Amino acid sequence: MEILKVEGVNKSFGGLKALNEVNLSIEEGNVHAIIGPNGAGKSTLLNCFVGKLTPDTGSVTFMGKNLIGIKPHEINQAGVSRVFQTPEIFSDLSILDNVIIPTLASNDGSFSFNAWNGVQKRGEILDKAESILEDIGLAEKKDVLAASLSRGDKRRLELAMCLVQDPKLVLLDEPTAGMSRADTNNTIDLLKRIGERGITKIVIEHDMHVVFSLANKVSVLAQGTVIAEGKPEDIKGDPRVQEAYLGGAHI
Repeated sequence: MEILKVEGVNKSFGGLKALNEVNLSIEEGNVHAIIGPNGAGKSTLLNCFVGKLTPDTGSVTFMGKNLIGIKPHEINQAGVSRVFQTPEIFSDLSILDNVIIPTLASNDGSFSFNAWNGVQKRGEILDKAESILEDIGLAEKKDVLAASLSRGDKRRLELAMCLVQDPKLVLLDEPTAGMSRADTNNTIDLLKRIGERGITKIVIEHDMHVVFSLANKVSVLAQGTVIAEGKPEDIKGDPRVQEAYLGGAHI
């Protein structure tokens, strides 16, 4: 079943056309990778999904609801979470507090500690946060300040902050950027485990090892246009992709 549909999306900045008639169909439960050279429009496209940018024309539909013109926090509450290129965490708070905070946003979008009131509610929040930390392998560090974490663990923490919100779709913008190969492989394993929850993922990534390890489907952007789309094994040998993405070198 289709969870996200992108139709005829265009976005320009001054005289520069960042996105040109982009069409995508994201199937529920899949890992859909979006690849392409720097400046291809990948992050611009993700920003159109989460309300940080408004397309000039076109539509972005999530579970039947057009997201164009919807505020970012409303898109988040509808079930779309994003993990950024640079982890966005509360560095001066503990890991556990970082995971608790996303649960304290009320349904109307305001931030409130009212959800923390009451022994039963407090226990439910703590249990959920600790369960998520156990799943991603950070339970033993729950009282450690987030600032002290490695880049790989900061990425894990940000994923925990997404998962605690019970998202239906997670957008990952270069989730392994700057990581060692060991941390990259650990992140791949973590994302595979998250996939077992049935959460749909869109992954922007330059590391082809990550793409071919995770993706069910790949879309290739070049100069704001989707030039190829298909299964990873098909994309890997596509001469258009090799020319646009790697200057003719083999992936």
